[in-house]
Amino acid sequence: MRLRHPDGSTVHLSYCTNVHAAEDLPGIHHQLSGVAARVRRLLGTERLGLGLWLSQRAAADLTARPGELAALRERLTALGLEVVTLNGFPYRGFQDEVVKYRVYTPDWADPERLRHTLALARILAALLPDDVSEGTISTLPLAWRTGWTSEKAAAVRANLDAAARGLRALASRTGKVIRLGFEPEPGCIAETTSQASALLGDADHDHLGLCMDACHMAVGFEEPGVDAAGGLPIVKLQASCALVAPPGAQRALAAFDEPRFLHQTRSASGYADDLGEALAGALPADESWRVHFHVPLHDAPPPPLTTSAPYLRRLLETLLGGERPLTRHVEVETYTWHVLPGAPADIAEGIAAELDWMRGQLAALGLKET
Repeated sequence: MRLRHPDGSTVHLSYCTNVHAAEDLPGIHHQLSGVAARVRRLLGTERLGLGLWLSQRAAADLTARPGELAALRERLTALGLEVVTLNGFPYRGFQDEVVKYRVYTPDWADPERLRHTLALARILAALLPDDVSEGTISTLPLAWRTGWTSEKAAAVRANLDAAARGLRALASRTGKVIRLGFEPEPGCIAETTSQASALLGDADHDHLGLCMDACHMAVGFEEPGVDAAGGLPIVKLQASCALVAPPGAQRALAAFDEPRFLHQTRSASGYADDLGEALAGALPADESWRVHFHVPLHDAPPPPLTTSAPYLRRLLETLLGGERPLTRHVEVETYTWHVLPGAPADIAEGIAAELDWMRGQLAALGLKET
């Protein structure tokens, strides 16, 4: 949905469809006409924004078959849906039974990541509404940290330069500017905003910038400010909440130790790459833990567990509460509905409740739905 910032500019609010297990075009159309259309009706909004996730298979089909791309655009319009941002982080199989470390492949040292991302950019340029000239794509923060070498760093730099050239050429050809947002995540080579800034500081700022994920930032104990961005544009905010356990209450986290996704866990003095490792003794029990488990924005888990919702509120105020917005694309990204303890039968109701919560937070900052 679109909201008007007090400065007169438009801020786009969407939810990310990587929660849907849709790997091909028929599956995507089914999810659009099913869950997404139902979310829009529950919210009572004329136009619902989607942060569309396209697997490599779906993106290849859309690229090779222009008629399918036109049909997707028409379907979105007919359902009252619009796409101004894509989630380009997962490559395939994001709702498989086990994802874990596979989500980081191919990384930005692999030419396939460049090829896939530029294909997504061409697709997004075609899907953008006629009155929108800029789209964004979130992507992984270069690579997982292990195996990083000078040779890999050089390959990443070459691919980033090629991505910028491809995006400049696309803008020249279509009039649509597509920008990549690299998304710092715990455990990756760029796991914090400052690390991403150091690695990307000399990048093409017209087309390459940051995607801030509020869950990742909270897990990394980052301050919810923008100074660490080092001048890199914040092209997108992923509105998400981490799972938080106060000191001595970590046993309650066992219900969230599931096999599909990687749940990096941090305390003030240590880290574990997955929640199971932390529970096995990798982190001190006398400190608060923050877990990379995206939990619903609007609803806290049973006590004594809490979430990083207060952190998200502060980040929203920093990015959108000033005289001008520091980002114009906000994407709610809770992809874990299916693995939550006591997962709801109807995730559309949960997604709608999250978006309604977000709508209220943004309204408190002076943004009004248009």
